[in-house]
Amino acid sequence: MLRVMSESNDVQNGDSRIKFLVIASEAPEAQLAAFFAGRRARRSNARVALLAIVEPPEFGHWATVAETMRAEAHEKAEGILREFAAEVKAQSGEDPEEIVREGVIVEELRKLIDEDPAISILVLGASTESDGPGPLVSALAKNPAYLGKRRIPVTVVPGEMTRDELRRLAG
Repeated sequence: MLRVMSESNDVQNGDSRIKFLVIASEAPEAQLAAFFAGRRARRSNARVALLAIVEPPEFGHWATVAETMRAEAHEKAEGILREFAAEVKAQSGEDPEEIVREGVIVEELRKLIDEDPAISILVLGASTESDGPGPLVSALAKNPAYLGKRRIPVTVVPGEMTRDELRRLAG
């Protein structure tokens, strides 16, 4: 079952710790970002939130096809979140917050950061591909305003790093 907590639930439960936010995707470097965030969360008594974005289908006049595609995309996103949650729990000792949103990634990321004041650090994985670090890392490097009204640090985990190297860095 997908667990989605709101900031107000966190506060009501007396949990005022900071959150590391990780974008969960199929990219291998995203797994490294989750590994790193889980280790840092344990070391700094923080929490991890995982965000999976489902991009809306573009079949406006084919409603049945669009709904099927949307359902499949949500199912896939939830599967990715389960995988990432297991990694984060193994590293941090705690279940992460799991969030699925539908929309354009930079817009949904900005909204979430603006809505949840506990989110304090965005952790992204950088691609090892020759065409650059990945679309989100590139977009944020060019225009930090994509993060919204609140400014938060962004940690970029190089995709070439090994888990042993990340263990040494993250503690």
